[in-house]
Amino acid sequence: MNHNKTWSGRFNEPVTELVKKYTGSVYFDQRLAKWDIQGSLAHAAMLCEAGILTQDDLKLIKQGMAEILDEINHGTFEWSLDLEDVHMNIEKRLTDKIGDAGKRLHTGRSRNDQVATDIRLWLRDEITQIVQLLKMLQTALIDLAQKNIDVALPGFTHLQVAQPISFGHHMLAYVEMLDRDVQRMNDCQKRVNTMPLGAAALAGTTFAINRETTAKILGFDHICQNSLDAVSDRDFAIEFTAAASLVMVHLSRLSEELILWMSPRFGFIDIADRFCTGSSIMPQKKNPDVPELVRGKSGRVIGHLMGLITLMKSQPLAYNKDNQEDKEPLFDTVDTLIDTLRIYADMIAGITVKPEAMKAALKQGFATATDLADYLVKKGVPFRDSHEIVAKAVRYAETEQLDLSDLPLSKLQEFNPLISEDVYEVLTIEGSLQARNHLGGTAPNQVLAQIERFRQKLKN
Repeated sequence: MNHNKTWSGRFNEPVTELVKKYTGSVYFDQRLAKWDIQGSLAHAAMLCEAGILTQDDLKLIKQGMAEILDEINHGTFEWSLDLEDVHMNIEKRLTDKIGDAGKRLHTGRSRNDQVATDIRLWLRDEITQIVQLLKMLQTALIDLAQKNIDVALPGFTHLQVAQPISFGHHMLAYVEMLDRDVQRMNDCQKRVNTMPLGAAALAGTTFAINRETTAKILGFDHICQNSLDAVSDRDFAIEFTAAASLVMVHLSRLSEELILWMSPRFGFIDIADRFCTGSSIMPQKKNPDVPELVRGKSGRVIGHLMGLITLMKSQPLAYNKDNQEDKEPLFDTVDTLIDTLRIYADMIAGITVKPEAMKAALKQGFATATDLADYLVKKGVPFRDSHEIVAKAVRYAETEQLDLSDLPLSKLQEFNPLISEDVYEVLTIEGSLQARNHLGGTAPNQVLAQIERFRQKLKN
């Protein structure tokens, strides 16, 4: 009995249509077609070199695969649910085109090591693209930072005004986060770039294959050393999704700040209209939809990470059908991350900064109080005593609805007689920024140095 399945000889009846739909993966794993063909061509070349396929077989396989790839690229390839997945659809089409040579292609491999290889080839390429997009976003943030090195805004802790910082310095904090993301992606790619092909179903193959040859053709740096682990490992997918989740967390944090800063209660920035929408009922509204969606989509990617970890947690060795469920969350993670990075770089480039609103906010929060405490320490007052003195000065200024810099010298001297005329240099926003002139500080010349360091790093 033939049920049009490569494995149907073992069975007495075909699967039902419901089971076919439930177990089939072709409608989502067909996106691996290019890499499936790439892996098959490398496998065929190795089989030919090992004397398992003839030169004529190899020539026919190359010719047939080229035609199939052309059909896929032009959207004329007919995908069949009856053939379950991307691998069998391509193999069946190849066999229809070139006959027995197509049937011999699967010698010495299994769909288990084939799919693991396809996913790694695909993800390797996607990571390369993601790293470039991360660097593009870093560049946009650096450009925004450089335009606003001397612009001061309140630095917050607990969402309360803490100390003045350079807006450029604030942007560079996210450049640092993205730099770690680049490092994580590059490091993850090293483990992605390990070849499982040749492990076959789970135990290797009886054919005299040369896995080193296949790895060299496909550009893999390493070969999976244990056949059981090779077909069942999805650590690389989990690791990538964890790295992607961190990227999305970073962008979600920045999105939260952009949303707050755009609110009239802050009014620190404006986001270009093309990234916002209006209200169907309130004509005055300009809603920051893109950063809000990024904030929401971070949960989507983090959810995929939890799903993949849960998928693997109870699987015995070696391959299990459960692993078919790795693709959709992984595909969606990549798509979401790439779309987010593309739109974010453009959005950052379209931000308008409003320095006067930031300056007004700094006046409201006694942002230079720490500077006054440090001033007293430099005059010989122990820090804990200076902290208490300044706290009393702040309490008084608050009752008078004045900033510390607005208090007359005579009043400041009531809190401590060591305070003199030079205190007003300390109490200015500009003086506060300039005073933090050390590596990693918010002084404008330090921010500029960091910008130059990052620009040089991004060139390499």
